[in-house]
Formats: sequence, C-alpha cells, structure tokens
Amino acid sequence: MSDPAREEDGSGLPLVRLASDEIRPGPWIFARQVGGAEGATDGDLVEVQDASGRFVGHALYNSASDIRLRVLSRGRRRDLERPRAFLLKALKAADHMRRRVLRLPQVSDAYRIAHAEGDDLPGLIVDRLGPWIVCEHHALGFWRLREEVGWALRQLYPELEVLHRMPPSAARAEGLEPPAPDRDPGEVLIEEHGLSFPVLPAGGHKTGWFCDQRDNRCRVAQFAAGRDVVDLFCNAGGFGLHCARAGARSVRSVDLDEVVLARAARAAQLNALAVEHVHRDAFHYLRELEARQERPGLLVVDPHKLIARKVDLESGMRKYLDLNALAFAAARAGGLVATFSCSGLLAEPAFVGLLFQAARRAGRGVRLLEQYGAAPDHPQRPDFSRSRYLKGALLAVD
Repeated sequence: MSDPAREEDGSGLPLVRLASDEIRPGPWIFARQVGGAEGATDGDLVEVQDASGRFVGHALYNSASDIRLRVLSRGRRRDLERPRAFLLKALKAADHMRRRVLRLPQVSDAYRIAHAEGDDLPGLIVDRLGPWIVCEHHALGFWRLREEVGWALRQLYPELEVLHRMPPSAARAEGLEPPAPDRDPGEVLIEEHGLSFPVLPAGGHKTGWFCDQRDNRCRVAQFAAGRDVVDLFCNAGGFGLHCARAGARSVRSVDLDEVVLARAARAAQLNALAVEHVHRDAFHYLRELEARQERPGLLVVDPHKLIARKVDLESGMRKYLDLNALAFAAARAGGLVATFSCSGLLAEPAFVGLLFQAARRAGRGVRLLEQYGAAPDHPQRPDFSRSRYLKGALLAVD
C-alpha cells in the first residue's frame, strides 16, 4: 500500500492510467482496459485516470488479477485521503440500511452488513453471525486493509468480535497463498425467524451461514403443511427446519457433507423438530426415490455453486439440467419443486429456460409459480448485474 504520510498530507496515491478515455460503468476494470501503473504495487489503493490524464476515481489495484482495478469511489480526488474514515462512512451507510431500514435485528442476528459491489465495497463481504462479524475478502487490497476494516466495524458494533478470512479460490485468483484463519471462534448459535441454528463463523461454506436464503426459507415453508418434504443439499438444515415448523407431514434433509449434516441434526434437536437426516449424494438419492416410487410433495433443490468459472459454464449447466430433471421426475403429481442456483455466471432467464428443459426431459408438465432472489441485505447495483447471483423458482408439477 502507498505510504500513509502521502495520504495524510494529500500528496496523492500511486497512479494507474486506463488504456482509453472510455469509462465503462460498474466497479470492475479488467486488465485489457488498463494502460499502465506508476509506482503501484499489488494491493495498493490507487488513483485512476483515463488515457488523457483526467481523474476517474480511486480503486484497489492488483496486477496478478484479471480484475485489475476494483473501484471504490468515482467522486472527489480527496475521498480516499483517509481510508479509515472512508471505510467507516461506507460501512456505516450499509449498516444503517440493514438495521434501520430493513430492521433485520428484529428477525435475525445473522445478516449481511456489506454486500461487496452492491454496497460499493467491491471485494469485501461482511456478515454478522450472532456475536461475531466475519469479513470475507475477495480482493488483495481489502485483505491488506483488514485492520482498517476491523477498526471501522468495531465503531459500529463494539460488542462483537471481528474475524477475517480469504477463501482459497479468491486467494488464488488474487495471486497469493491462501492465508490461514486468524482464529477459531468455535460453534455459536444464531437466531433466524424464531429458530436456532449452530454455525461455525468463518468455517465451512461462505462466511459460515447462508444469509441470502433467509427469506426464501420462510417463503418455501408456507407450502409445506401436510406434505412430505425432501430438502436436498440441506447444509445446516435451514429449509428443512422451517418446513417442519410449518407443519410438514415429514421432512428428510439430505447432504453428502457429514459435518454440516451433523450440525443440521443438532439444529433439529435444539428446536425440538422432527427431521430425518440422510447422508447421501443428492443425484443418487433422487434416483433412489424414483426407483422406490416415493413421491415427495415438496422438494427443495439448493446445490452449491456448480459454475465457478466461465470454462465451467457448459458442464455446470448440464449438472443443473440433470439435477432438476431428476427432481421433477421424483415429485408427486400436484407437488412442488423449489429450486435454486447461486452461480452468478448463469443468468436468470437461462436458469428458468433450463428448468423448463429439465421438465421436458423428465416428461412432466410444470408451471412457474414464483421466482426468488437473495434477501434484501444482498442489494444489487444497476450497473453490476452479477450482484444478482442467487436465483430460484417455485414450480408446480402436473
């Protein structure tokens, strides 16, 4: 990062010049759009100029990443003189929306405080998980700013502890070895819509909990009463528990990961709800249902990200097609399938088209009843469509 003295006296930051005067919208500037860097090292906070030398904004720079610049500000030249003050202002605005506008603490103590590009902090995700705040860094620049990020968050939540993690995939994309977790908080309890869940902050998938599905778990559960429910890729059991509480006749939660399945079983015990937990691959389990002629009335299909990179698009779409065809084939006539994709590279129209194709393959008629997205603490900027990574649909099966 640049010398702090230069920031304090306003003498400027390292300079990165773009290859043209065309300024495209959005927070990402790719390598092909960058002309040259003067005095910038990877992870630096830099000033960005167009090819003619006009001020564009401030960004985090990394020559090892195809996302060469992550834009933090397109405002005034002095906006990033004091990074701590800038981060506090940005995080305070994001937090205000969650606590004062959305009033999320009334329904949960697990929610997203900052949603990266959706909150003008590209490369930084911040989740509250009960007594902990987990910062997930997807940019080298934010990883190097983690002390400043932690300081800002402690001003907003002085009673909570702050953890920092960088997923191995993000570390590799940013050109560094995956850093070790700074500490292990152990398992804690979070509350969501009146249910308790044991979670491991900064452990397992994402930050430790899928805050994005919070509202969808309730929306799907409203159709569970009197139905036999199968929750595939159940992780910590969120959908299954909500369905059990809503009056499902039976609930089976299925996952191949023994660790998260055990956590789902503990959650069921904590909430005194009857759920059967099945350690099985979801594809195999759906084929077994078909072979046994078991017909669930509601299937929840919420797989991990099946398309992580552009090169995975074709194979990932085949997996989504196969998975949903099996789910439609297994559902009873008059039943429901709630199915999701968290692959940002798969556009929502393509996902819906894929579902109709899967129904045809299964020989089942379907009707689209509802479409789902991430909870509102995962906002999307209009100039960055990839913020809408989670998409889902509820379909009635004839």
